[in-house]
Amino acid sequence: MILTIDVGNTRIKGAVFEEDKALECFVFPKDEIQKNIKIILKKYKKITHLVVASVGSVEKQLFLDFEKVLEVWFVSHEDSFPFINGYATPKTLGIDRMVLAAGATLQFRGQNRLIIDAGTCVTYDFVDHNDVYLGGAISPGLRLRYEALHHYTEKLPLLNATDPIHFIGKSTAESIHSGIVNGLAHEINGFVDEYSAQYSNFIIILTGGDTDFLAKRLKNTIFANSNFLLESLNQIFQYKIKND
Repeated sequence: MILTIDVGNTRIKGAVFEEDKALECFVFPKDEIQKNIKIILKKYKKITHLVVASVGSVEKQLFLDFEKVLEVWFVSHEDSFPFINGYATPKTLGIDRMVLAAGATLQFRGQNRLIIDAGTCVTYDFVDHNDVYLGGAISPGLRLRYEALHHYTEKLPLLNATDPIHFIGKSTAESIHSGIVNGLAHEINGFVDEYSAQYSNFIIILTGGDTDFLAKRLKNTIFANSNFLLESLNQIFQYKIKND
């Protein structure tokens, strides 16, 4: 039994796995890491490993303090991955993006895969049917777009993401929602169209905190799973065990 932890830019997500089955998922703030891990370990006493992927600013020692009761593994660029990294600057590729690419490679064999992670940023990662990671794109996520409009203008309000009433906004608030939500949906659909035009045998994986909000606005058939990164951490851990 393992506990996977995804340290993101704004929060922490975790999940307990027994082999390939997710028993429970968790979300908690960064300043409550150790308290929540202790609660999880108390509930699931058979956990033997803690698997961590981190892109956020969290001290490793907060996890290493649990080494007396479990094995702690931080996924790093030095680990073996089930794909060939064709990125021009492989050491700059985020661990979260590498884990997602690994999960897509292991779960969807022999296909072209586009993984879209809609969180603080929206990342696009492409692994071809030969298991070669080719790269992708990074753009601001929903929340960043709302905050940017507010912070870099004099009078635009800071709003929460809301489904636009109509693509023509009839007020400032409606115009912001239309521009941001429809704009991001058009962006994602545009990227998918470009990839689909060049590659066949194609699967699109949508994940991240805004998965459910965005999935219904996308025209393409997608595999939507907000916990795909946590599942990928479990898969790459099993891959590590088999290949060490």
